[in-house]
Amino acid sequence: MNDTPETKPAAKPKPKSGWLNIAIDYGPLLVFFLVYKWFSPSEEGNAVGEVLAIVKGTGAFIAAAVVAVAVSKWKLGHVTPMLMLSTALIVFFGGLTILFQDPVFVQVKPTIIYVVFAVALLVGVWRGKALLKYLLDAAFEGLSDRGWMKLSRNWGFYFIALALLNEVLRAMLSFDAWLAAKLWVFLPLSFLFTFTQLPMMLREGLGKEEEEEAVTEHPPV
Repeated sequence: MNDTPETKPAAKPKPKSGWLNIAIDYGPLLVFFLVYKWFSPSEEGNAVGEVLAIVKGTGAFIAAAVVAVAVSKWKLGHVTPMLMLSTALIVFFGGLTILFQDPVFVQVKPTIIYVVFAVALLVGVWRGKALLKYLLDAAFEGLSDRGWMKLSRNWGFYFIALALLNEVLRAMLSFDAWLAAKLWVFLPLSFLFTFTQLPMMLREGLGKEEEEEAVTEHPPV
């Protein structure tokens, strides 16, 4: 009889998301924008054609969001709670938009998502829990608990700012201009805000685990 203890196979590392993760997060919005623009009437004042374009764009938005969840599970091996929640709200409010043929539902949806995330994150910080770590499925490897707490707080306040901005733009702009702002204002703002958090995250250990693993696997000669 072999008394040698069985060695457990090493756990497979999580696949890196890279640009695929960005495509999963923002691809459905781009699909919405392109489909809407494709079906949008060329002449101004065509309210019926405008509504039909919004409905068709919303249908494509829902389909693309569901596909994004499937691709995340297939290619990345997991679906983050944040993606699941945002997709559920896209399906719900998109369905209301199609049912009532009223764009207000799809326009209000981002505000509700931002408020829900902001309340969840800030209440979590108040109770001493960094919920962003679970919402993102620990996307930032090596980040300390204190770093996750700071990041949760900062994103909580940022989501409040986004909710207010969305409501201001929704009240001031046409649907066409509002949708363009979702791509050309909100998306760059999110990237910019993420970059502003990098110095803090690096101080709080972001990427250090990977560096330590690389040194262990390939020690200097």
